[in-house]
Amino acid sequence: MSVDKRDGPIRRGPGRRDPGRRRSVRRTTSLDVPLDARRSLPTPQVDPEAFGRWSERFARWMGTAWFIAGMTLFVVVWLCWNTFMPADLQFDPRRLNYTLLTLLLSLQASYAAPLILLAQNRQADRDRVALEQDRQRAERALADTEYLAREVAALRIALQNVATRDYVRSELRDLLDELRDDRREPGPAQEPRRRPEDEPRRSTRTG
Repeated sequence: MSVDKRDGPIRRGPGRRDPGRRRSVRRTTSLDVPLDARRSLPTPQVDPEAFGRWSERFARWMGTAWFIAGMTLFVVVWLCWNTFMPADLQFDPRRLNYTLLTLLLSLQASYAAPLILLAQNRQADRDRVALEQDRQRAERALADTEYLAREVAALRIALQNVATRDYVRSELRDLLDELRDDRREPGPAQEPRRRPEDEPRRSTRTG
């Protein structure tokens, strides 16, 4: 039930809540929830990989002799035109110290330097990945080498207890010699058996 404004703030029933209080509670309880993406102006989408590849090609082309020769020819023609041609045909006269040419060269340098840095960064990333792969391959090769070394050592230890062919032959030869010696030794004399034909015949005549 509401009370007069002069007596104090307005009291609301249990079913009605203050909208300002509800808004503040919602803000305090949802700090860990990311906000929804706000609508912004459309921006052009640029593929960083395609731009990086283009910057590498441009930086590689700037490092060639053709670019230096072409740039030199361009500057010479520019200077000759604006020096020896009539004044009404000169677009960057000498009396202005070739202001337009200086501006163009400065603009080219200001754009070429970031492109070259971008190409160098991409090359550094590739080198870092290649070095990491080389390190992993070296670790695997070292582990394989250590494993093979342990296996070879184990085989050497095991072969020490294995009988070789020469050892077996010598043992068999000794055993054969022992058997031959046993056969040659004389044994106890035995009486030969009498055969029936050797026994004396008994006379059958009577006196």
